[in-house]
Amino acid sequence: MADIDPIRDPFSERRVLATGQNMVNEAARTLRWLWRRHGPPEAVLCIGTDRSTGDALGPLVGSEMETRFPRLRVLGTLAHPVHAANLNDVLKSHRDIGEKRLLAVDASLGRLEDVGTILIGLGPLRPGSGVNKQLPALGLYHITGTVNVGGFMEYFVLQNTRLALVIQMASFIALALIASLSP
Repeated sequence: MADIDPIRDPFSERRVLATGQNMVNEAARTLRWLWRRHGPPEAVLCIGTDRSTGDALGPLVGSEMETRFPRLRVLGTLAHPVHAANLNDVLKSHRDIGEKRLLAVDASLGRLEDVGTILIGLGPLRPGSGVNKQLPALGLYHITGTVNVGGFMEYFVLQNTRLALVIQMASFIALALIASLSP
């Protein structure tokens, strides 16, 4: 990833390994590139539940952002998660977020070689697609973290995802967001 310059190389999505030196800076550079072209997010919607280790990525990011960067509007935390069962109700009660530059954050399942990476992209997130749920597409921007391997028994895989990896990825995403939004 280090050889790709997001300033000169337009993209719709960029994958960054959520471990290793300078990767937070790489993710922050990519996010700043998006903010310069389309404006920084006015709200962050962190999707997931604390009742499933793998699906807790969104609420962990939301809780960390709410604590460490309170001037950004955050929906979806460990205390108040936004998940498939309440997503439509949350969207109805916060209708104004649909009119804002929204960043949607969620966990994903993927290929073995992608576990531990985050995907930063322009365009809406399609939450629940990894577990065959039909939910509305959300956001001007999206960040997904590949927490485990998909393709078979997705709910079981999410329940048996390593918490250490999810926490590490959530911290990485929050640090990259904070760095990208700080002057």
